[in-house]
Amino acid sequence: MTVTQASLTAFARRLFEHLPRADQRRWAHVYLEGLLTAPGKKSVRRIAAAASESPTAPQSLQKFVNTSPWDWMPVREKLARWVEQQLPLRAMVIDQAILRKRGQHSCGVHRRYLASTGRSVTCQVGVGAFLASDDAALPVDWSLLLPRAWIGDPLRRARARIPDEARAWPFATHVLELAGPGSAGARSRPLPVVADLDSSSGASVVIGRLALMERDFVIAVPGNLKILGCCPRTPCHVSASFHGPLLPAYGLHERDRGFPVRTEDVAGIGHLGAETVTSCFVHVPEQGSGAPLRTYRLLAVRSGAKGRSAQLWLTNMLDTPTEDVLILAGLLSRTAGAVRDMEEHVGLLDFEGRSYPGWHHHMTLVSAAYAYRLLGSAPRREGSRLLQCERMPLRTRQPGGDRTLGPLRYDERGHVVFEEDVLVHRTR
Repeated sequence: MTVTQASLTAFARRLFEHLPRADQRRWAHVYLEGLLTAPGKKSVRRIAAAASESPTAPQSLQKFVNTSPWDWMPVREKLARWVEQQLPLRAMVIDQAILRKRGQHSCGVHRRYLASTGRSVTCQVGVGAFLASDDAALPVDWSLLLPRAWIGDPLRRARARIPDEARAWPFATHVLELAGPGSAGARSRPLPVVADLDSSSGASVVIGRLALMERDFVIAVPGNLKILGCCPRTPCHVSASFHGPLLPAYGLHERDRGFPVRTEDVAGIGHLGAETVTSCFVHVPEQGSGAPLRTYRLLAVRSGAKGRSAQLWLTNMLDTPTEDVLILAGLLSRTAGAVRDMEEHVGLLDFEGRSYPGWHHHMTLVSAAYAYRLLGSAPRREGSRLLQCERMPLRTRQPGGDRTLGPLRYDERGHVVFEEDVLVHRTR
């Protein structure tokens, strides 16, 4: 990849101009350039050799990333604003990234079983907020999942400089933190939130909190999520303290459901490959007293592939066409491709430090390098798009009318097709 120095300098100045010391701004630029240009593994020594002539650059870069006390949140906020200006965004996708590690001393490292491979690995788990368009998903904010073994060990906490307020939060809590108004990805017009809580506890809490924030969302939910079927045209007087007969979400497949259900055929969309979608309006019991239950739409998406069970999605976008809801759900597959690209091209797994601040500094710089690699280094023609559309566009609600965004195009291998050969993302 060719990096234009003037363009990169302007990009780095935009993100790091708030840093109080000149040496911090300088080493931020060097680290960013090294992530983009150093061949192979992005070790501190290789980054220094690729982007600096100073004999003390390796030590200075190590100090800048691991011990220099700079705040990563303003950088992430500026990165998010920059990405918003580059792409027509559709959603904020929140997903986990498994960061494989060697040894036991990196902050948050632990053994974890991966159902996708059937094996346990030593890893850190980052939870990323990705701003997603038709073209790509770019991370702009991160949190680190800390196991109880780290939170409850004072010596480990001290060595890794884990802040006092850090807790062993479940994935659902990380989703709410990253989607909240104080996150780096917060906007004046919040994007719909897309996340997979199929295998996580706390789905009902996330649903209720996002609805309370007035955030649109499309969430993959577990089959045992408790629901109450309803008819949207009939006023529902059931309160949040209701303890009557509830169905698990997988009850949507049963013949005698006792509430209206709609079944429709849709063309394959993205990685979902959906053929049949069954949907209905439901309530999800929430904690609280007296407040009427909100109405959501539950969708069971059945793939044409044999042996695959239906995937359940819950959304509060009641008037949005089914195809558009599935397009949003399909954006979840972008994150896996983004993580692989970041591993291969900008050193996502190459952080050599062990501290909590160092991890956040590295993830911030890697995210900035990835965004620049995709959007800042390849000039586009005026008015052109990275991705061409070939099916009905997504309609999103905006003040003053709907906004139209283009949908996705795939090649015969299931890869998203880009103009100008900028990058190819593979679906799961």
